[in-house]
Amino acid sequence: MPVRVAVIYYSATGNVYALARAVAEGAKERGAEVALRRVAELAPDTAIDANPAWRAHVDATKDTVPEATLQDLEWADAYAFGTPTRFGLPTSRLKQFMDQAGGLWQAGTMADKPVTTFTSAMNRHGGQKSTILAVNNVFYHWGCLIVPPGYTDPLLYSAGGNPYGTSWPSGGGEGPDDTTLEAARYQGERLVRFAEKLVS
Repeated sequence: MPVRVAVIYYSATGNVYALARAVAEGAKERGAEVALRRVAELAPDTAIDANPAWRAHVDATKDTVPEATLQDLEWADAYAFGTPTRFGLPTSRLKQFMDQAGGLWQAGTMADKPVTTFTSAMNRHGGQKSTILAVNNVFYHWGCLIVPPGYTDPLLYSAGGNPYGTSWPSGGGEGPDDTTLEAARYQGERLVRFAEKLVS
């Protein structure tokens, strides 16, 4: 039976979405069954409409990427969570989704499951590492086993050398480059490798 992976993310203009898709691809290449899920958008339409790229991304994914539910946390053997950084922290959308999982936490649903994290910020030093560390605080409480990419493959150096998780500085206006997407695929594949050992 294949490992089941939930890739759960928030993305405003599409950078984290691109990373999430790459993580999902890497997990699938390893043979996992993958559920790619976006968390609910909480911003009002007036805010979204003020940024054409934000509106375009919301419209492009609202009918093609299912919204994450707590059932995804129950279903999966492993998790990958992605978020843009907001002042060095995860977005309120991802945090709001996680905050709903109190009942599952009390039941031990997420305990002993491997998890990995990825992010994007406008600047290279715009809080990417602190965002990943902040998201990981949730996983300590959940009892998950954090699976970082570390420096376990040479391709991670060319993708920026972030041992905490794949990250992308989006300030240039372009989406993640091929090297960064390859690092995200590797991160997804690595997550599945650990999950296979834990569920066997």
